[in-house]
Amino acid sequence: MNEGIKEAYSALVQRLQENNRLGGIMGILHWDQEVMMPSGAAESRAQQLGTLAGVLHEKTTHPEMGKLLEQLPEKNEGEFNDFEWCNISEARRDFDMATRTPKELVTELAELSSRAHQIWVKARSENKFSDFAPALKRLVDLKIKWAGYVFPDMQAYDANIDVYERGTSQTEITPVFDKLKAELIPLIKSIQDSGYKPDTAILEGHFPIEEQEALGRKISEEMGFIFDKGRMDVSVHPFCGGSHPTDVRITTRYREDNFVESLYAVIHETGHGLYEQGRMQDGRDLPVSEALTMAVHESQSLFWERMVAQGKPFCARYLPLLANTFPNNFTNISTEKFYEAVNVSQPSLIRVEADEVTYPMHVILRYELEKGLFDESIKVEDLPELWNAKMVEYLGVEPTTDTLGVLQDTHWSGGAFGYFPSYTLGAIYACQFYQALLQAEPKVENQVEMGNLTPVRDWLGSQIHQQGRLLSVPDLVKQVTGEGLNPETFLNYLKNKYRQIYRLN
Repeated sequence: MNEGIKEAYSALVQRLQENNRLGGIMGILHWDQEVMMPSGAAESRAQQLGTLAGVLHEKTTHPEMGKLLEQLPEKNEGEFNDFEWCNISEARRDFDMATRTPKELVTELAELSSRAHQIWVKARSENKFSDFAPALKRLVDLKIKWAGYVFPDMQAYDANIDVYERGTSQTEITPVFDKLKAELIPLIKSIQDSGYKPDTAILEGHFPIEEQEALGRKISEEMGFIFDKGRMDVSVHPFCGGSHPTDVRITTRYREDNFVESLYAVIHETGHGLYEQGRMQDGRDLPVSEALTMAVHESQSLFWERMVAQGKPFCARYLPLLANTFPNNFTNISTEKFYEAVNVSQPSLIRVEADEVTYPMHVILRYELEKGLFDESIKVEDLPELWNAKMVEYLGVEPTTDTLGVLQDTHWSGGAFGYFPSYTLGAIYACQFYQALLQAEPKVENQVEMGNLTPVRDWLGSQIHQQGRLLSVPDLVKQVTGEGLNPETFLNYLKNKYRQIYRLN
């Protein structure tokens, strides 16, 4: 590598690190907005985030950044290792995207997203979709406008999907979702029509929040979450945020009559947190170490929540801990009964409370509505009615309020259109990854049953977390599982598991 190219790369790295740290500051402000911020600060926080977004945009699009990228080759002909070339490629993509976006649009989107979130929180609590609709319409309009600048050759919705699932479009997603829809709707119906119902009464009772918090923290620690480099708090909507692998922040929410919701939210968000804490040691302020896509991120949370924590070995291990924590609720309960209770499948109104059989239908519904918003075949004001109709068609349940329907998710208030598909793509990847783990470590479920979760964490760490962005998603999935995205693996897993639970022979 000649001296000029070497100097250009070093200067690029310094700029990328500065941008990453600014992004970390924004991450803490977003976390604070959800967890700690007084409601009266909403307007000033929107302005702060808008200003920071503008500063970050200016730094990302600075002419000096363009000059550095011009000095670096378009193709890697051996001057750079994979680590370095990934940083250059990511910087080039970010620069190209940012320079195509007017700063005014970046600032307006950041400010509107922050304001819209506060409007959504109020509209949700008051069951008034009409109060949120104008902000939502403006967000959709701005995201269509943004897509026209950044990806002029793409459909607007594909451009928004690409933010979360690079290289993935409706062309790939729609056939997968159509297949899931065709096979899951009959499975859901047969489960509901079966004569067998797991006993969920064992999960009912009074569960003091202090005990729930201690239980969640203990299991999170046993999964490998490092609380010296992270924390757990309460928010309206559970999430994982923070600023850096050394500052990862997860949240949950509590109900005294339902410990399952909180506990599995902690496990889910810890899965995200382990991905962030487990990123490669080198280049932690650089793009190469960042999570690959949101579907891969969701695969990690769903891997722990669904594949591990809802499996029999985990249930066998942690049922005694539950009995110690809540002695009035879990005496004389078998592992089998507990396993069936936490895996009960029942259509519900709320996505985050849905089981793994019905969950994809919640995602597909949102995907289809987003498609309609972006191709302008659906008007914002028609969303509640369309939402409710699809809930009846897909799950056989109908929301009685918009709070239980179209207003339940935070995503649209933040302008995160195109994110929802990541959940179900992540569920498919999680299932494929788990099958790969069982092949690589045939005795891993015995370890889980003994309370040793380290082999699971270490395998995910080496196979996925520490890979950063060195590989594309298809290449990573192929490297780990030996095949590409395969909904059949997911469908077979669901059919086998739930036919057994519900005696559907």
